[in-house]
Amino acid sequence: MTTETTLDLDIKHRLLEECLRQQTDFVDHARQAMEEAQSSANESQGAIEDKFESFREACHIQRDMFAKQLDEAIGKLSILKRIVRSKVNEDVSLGSIVRTDAQNYFISVSLGEINIDGEKYFAISAASPVFQAMVGKTKGESFMFRDKKITILDLF
Repeated sequence: MTTETTLDLDIKHRLLEECLRQQTDFVDHARQAMEEAQSSANESQGAIEDKFESFREACHIQRDMFAKQLDEAIGKLSILKRIVRSKVNEDVSLGSIVRTDAQNYFISVSLGEINIDGEKYFAISAASPVFQAMVGKTKGESFMFRDKKITILDLF
C-alpha cells in the first residue's frame, strides 16, 4: 500500500468515525425525546380526564414523531456500519470519497459538511441527486450536475 493510499484511507476512516459519532448522537437524542414524550403522556394519566386528554394525545403524537425520527436515524446508522473503511473504491459507490473540481463528497448518509484537516467534505446519501449524477464514474471522468460539468479529480 502506498503512502498516498494510507493517507486516503486515514481520511476515509476519520470521516466515517465522525459520521458514526453524529448519527449515534441523533439516535440517542431521538430516543430520549421519544421517551420523554411517552413519560409526559403517562404522567397525565389519572388526572382530571377531560382536561388532560388533549395533552396526552399531543404527547402521543409527539412520541410517534420522535419514534419515526429514531427509526430513520437507526437506519442511517446501519448504512454507515456497512461501509468498509479499508476498501479503496474504484468507482463512485457507497463508501467512496470523491474529490471533484467543485467540492469533495463522502458517499454515506446525508449529514452535510464535515471538516477533516481543514478540508471540507459533504456527507451525502446514495439517494441524493448529485450522487445519482456521478454513480459508477471513475477518477478522471466527468458528469453533469445542474447544467455544470464536474470532473472527478480523485476517488478512493
